[in-house]
Amino acid sequence: MKKNKSSVSIITLGCSKNIVDSEVIMRQLAESNFELKFDSNQNSEIIIINTCGFINDAKQESIDTILECVNAKKNGSAKKVFVTGCLSERYKSELQKEIPEIDGFFGVAELPSLLKSLGAKYKSELLGERLLTTPKHYAYFKVSEGCDRKCSFCAIPLIRGKHVSRPIDSLVKEAEYLSSIGVKEIILIAQDLTYYGIDIYKKNALAELLEKLAKLENFPWIRLHYAYPTNFPLEVLDVMKEYSSICKYIDIPFQHISDRILQSMQRGHSQKDIYKLIDNFRNKIEDIAIRTSLIVGYPGETSKEFKELIEFVNKAQFDRLGVFKYSPEENTKAFALKDSVSAATKNARFEELMEIQQKISLNKNEAKIRKTFKVIIDKLEGDYYIGRTEFDSPEVDNEVLIKAKKEKLEIGNFYNVKITAAEEFDLFGEIAK
Repeated sequence: MKKNKSSVSIITLGCSKNIVDSEVIMRQLAESNFELKFDSNQNSEIIIINTCGFINDAKQESIDTILECVNAKKNGSAKKVFVTGCLSERYKSELQKEIPEIDGFFGVAELPSLLKSLGAKYKSELLGERLLTTPKHYAYFKVSEGCDRKCSFCAIPLIRGKHVSRPIDSLVKEAEYLSSIGVKEIILIAQDLTYYGIDIYKKNALAELLEKLAKLENFPWIRLHYAYPTNFPLEVLDVMKEYSSICKYIDIPFQHISDRILQSMQRGHSQKDIYKLIDNFRNKIEDIAIRTSLIVGYPGETSKEFKELIEFVNKAQFDRLGVFKYSPEENTKAFALKDSVSAATKNARFEELMEIQQKISLNKNEAKIRKTFKVIIDKLEGDYYIGRTEFDSPEVDNEVLIKAKKEKLEIGNFYNVKITAAEEFDLFGEIAK
């Protein structure tokens, strides 16, 4: 296919949902014969920055990247720079004033307008198609957009709007497309998986969607990310138990355990509800891996409430844990609260929780030594093949390292691997004979 004279680099910042959005942009541009590069601003006439606007650090990274690309335009290595994504959606007017060198700012739902500015036409017949930027054997699979929750600290509903589920038939069609291009693992993502289907089917339809995807028998692994604790549909666990292709893995952010803070956060559930849900997970799926995220330094968080959080982490023994330091977000309910916890205290609490989790992770990893697991190989890096078990998601979780000198493995293939050694966040293994 003849390429357009223009080359385009797409730089993606933020979460996996942004990755999917960038992949959709790339597929549309490919249809108009643009030369495409991903996560690079080198030697491209046009740069598109897909920004994140979630927390302060992410916003600063987005601003820094925009300014770097403005410099690339000034020195002649790029002709045009466009900005899209969450930061652009949230702060478009301010950015236009502060950085007039940008050729166009576009929100999260303005793909046709972005394409028009680039001289490309939006083609609705490509719905569900994208150019993967992940390794070809796995893909993020966005099942809905937006969020109807009212969490006091979160700006996502302000940026992405109300929850909109994609119909099951549309998702099955996209899954079949992904399978046809070699994808073996799909990772279901949304702002809120728990709410899937309620807007269009008037009931939670996550279990039904999972069953339809599992019955395709196209994917050895189907993984769940970003479920919400309140009203989590327990029938999902029944489907997970029935189909071996659904990974025994759940990413479900609890954020805190103190009842007072949960109430201030407007999470819609209590400490008791959280412990009951964790018990349900582990009673139904004995070896399920639970990933969660917690926030330290929320306004008014006392040392006593932080101790509750420590007790929670020690008691729950999460397989995977992410910790965030609270940052105030404009126009959220919590923004009106005094950010009373100092940066030093936030940092100390972050470090303490991560140190506890490090020990938990080491203990869990050491318990895997001499056991054999099904592992998918993601890449070859230095002296090691890097893989994952079904209990680990790419980029954020533990990895399995296998010496490349001993084995010749195919990227994207599954192997039975015997674990021989363990560190806090890495496993070492060899192909089981």
